[in-house]
Amino acid sequence: MFALCIFAQNNNSNSAVPGADKIPVLVKHLPDWENTRNNATYISNADDMRKTLGERAIFDLINPGNGIEAAAAIYPQGKLLIVEYPTPQASTDADAQFKQRLEAPQDPPVYYRRIGNYSAFVFDASDEAAANALLDRVKYEKYVQWLGENPMPQIRAEREFAIGTGELFLSTVIFVAFSFGSTVLVGIIVGLFFFYIREQKRATTHIFTDAGGMTRLNLDGLTSGGTTDKLLKD
Repeated sequence: MFALCIFAQNNNSNSAVPGADKIPVLVKHLPDWENTRNNATYISNADDMRKTLGERAIFDLINPGNGIEAAAAIYPQGKLLIVEYPTPQASTDADAQFKQRLEAPQDPPVYYRRIGNYSAFVFDASDEAAANALLDRVKYEKYVQWLGENPMPQIRAEREFAIGTGELFLSTVIFVAFSFGSTVLVGIIVGLFFFYIREQKRATTHIFTDAGGMTRLNLDGLTSGGTTDKLLKD
């Protein structure tokens, strides 16, 4: 059997938003919560939800408490409500109920989106584009880690393949770059060494001959230092 561990800070169950040290975690997950904290509300029961946002038909399906938390805040785009469910299954079941209810026209319109284990609603929005822009700013902040082996082998295999492929590509690029750089460096060192040797030899050579070291006729009179002792006389 596999266990799922969700790491998160401890939530505070009070509906009022207190000092910074006691602010419920869900309130901190509201978009731009630091600037909206003055009109943000942590909701722990259905009565608080209706007092904060008014009577809405969709609230019949939302019952904060028993692990279900909610937070609301007012933005220029509309009133945002985030409902967090304790498990993915509970979130999935609630999502199906919300979508079924919202298939019927709502007056005023209600804009809804499931984000992780959050069910996010926007009420009294100026238009759909503004509501979607506000929903885009909602991020599911929980970090999920399996205690033991991941029970989804296909997802694990795909992840391992992607990681292995990336590491292989990176190591190949590093090896090719290192080999090329090493080859260029060795070539430069060997070239400089031979250049130095040739320069040393050239520095010790005083007379140049284009005869490859063999005896040549000094027809141009440019070669000096030769002996004339053994030349035939007139």
